[in-house]
Amino acid sequence: MRGVSHKATQVRRLLPIPNKIWTNYDLLGTLVRRDLAARYQGSLLGNLWSLVNQLSQLLIYTYVFSIVLKVKLSIQGLPANENISFGLWLFAGLLPWIAFTTGLIQATSSVITQPNLVKKVVFPLTLLPLVPIFSAFIESSLGLMALIVAIAITSHLLHPTLALLPFLWIPQLLFTTGLGYLFAGLTVFVRDIPQTLGVMINIWFYLTPIVYPITSIPQPWQKFIFYLNPMATIAELYREIVLTGEILHWREWGVIYLISTCVFIGGFWCYKRLRPAFADVL
Repeated sequence: MRGVSHKATQVRRLLPIPNKIWTNYDLLGTLVRRDLAARYQGSLLGNLWSLVNQLSQLLIYTYVFSIVLKVKLSIQGLPANENISFGLWLFAGLLPWIAFTTGLIQATSSVITQPNLVKKVVFPLTLLPLVPIFSAFIESSLGLMALIVAIAITSHLLHPTLALLPFLWIPQLLFTTGLGYLFAGLTVFVRDIPQTLGVMINIWFYLTPIVYPITSIPQPWQKFIFYLNPMATIAELYREIVLTGEILHWREWGVIYLISTCVFIGGFWCYKRLRPAFADVL
């Protein structure tokens, strides 16, 4: 471990990145580890509870939409059992949504719940919204690993497109972080935002083709859904990368890079403009 740490330090020195950024990076890693450890401290399953929560949502939605409402899917390469196929398809779209909503909701209150850190002059306040977002993303990776294992067992196949997942995580994290910065800054001054956001996310969920296929939306409207709702594109790309191994929405993928970058820049700019007044309000 010491050898790996020493090599990592050497690599850092070669990169043209200020030491302050590396310091904040190390601090963020420490805060995320502490947050993950504190969430289920003292429980028997520990962080596996996040996977249990994800699977419980999967079972509920699979029962309601596949068994009760009889939503049908036909995806080549998935098991012949319709309920199992629907469950795998649903879980692939549900995972990024859970990471997005969990991280965003917790990031919205990240500043007002840490007044002691806000009033410390030396603490980098830009890290506060990042901690719950990265914690939620790491927890969702447990579900993603379970999904990949389930697909390997049921279909005896893993698609090479799995290597593209990191390129999808970038716009997902940029989009979540941008909104997290925006709402975290505004919540300091308007305390109704977390409750309002909860209502908006419930509506947003059913406007996103997660529990129903995009093909159930009229063809002329599908492009609007993808271009106006980045989470619809992200959920669909998860399914294409993990389940089918065939990317059909390259253009939409490029669009969400543009949208997520703009959202991140705008959210971060608002957060920085509001940050000087945090200590006075709290």
